[in-house]
Amino acid sequence: MMRTLSRFIFLTLLGWRIKGTFEPIDQCVVIAAPHTSNWDFPLGLFTRKIIGLEINYIGKKSLFKPLWGWFFRWTGGAPVERDHKSDAVASIVALFGQKKVFRLAMAPEGTRKKVARWRTGFYHIALGAQVPLLMIAMDYGKKEVRISKPIKLVGQQETDFAMIEDFFRGAQGKIPEYTSLNIQ
Repeated sequence: MMRTLSRFIFLTLLGWRIKGTFEPIDQCVVIAAPHTSNWDFPLGLFTRKIIGLEINYIGKKSLFKPLWGWFFRWTGGAPVERDHKSDAVASIVALFGQKKVFRLAMAPEGTRKKVARWRTGFYHIALGAQVPLLMIAMDYGKKEVRISKPIKLVGQQETDFAMIEDFFRGAQGKIPEYTSLNIQ
């Protein structure tokens, strides 16, 4: 029922389309970009519902306080403390060892504003957990969500990042001037 409703709203009413398919892998790191607007969240929820797989995410701790905390937890979110020095990458890698099914979505920019370069935590998490990387480009210019095939990172940043940049090249965020696809 919810999947049908999501397809109707996303594909018919809003006029978006999905290119590619999400292979049903149990563990992976999913990066979705460009992240330039609060509208990216419902877009991601529609996409997730349409492809029919549970995908979790992490968000800043302040999102999970009352009034809205229940909603973010219900949609698969978990709070992360960003203010204190902690080894967040190692903590997240450990989660992959504790769960049989864990697909973690992240916005590599780490914010909705334009950044000089992406954060690389997603890369280190995927390498540390030895899980594939899946990329999702949310292109508002074409009203298209592009889904890559899962890729196994080779551990050579220059090679891996060039491939990632190629996938996202040309994708336009909701706020085009905030779109930044600079990884290195």
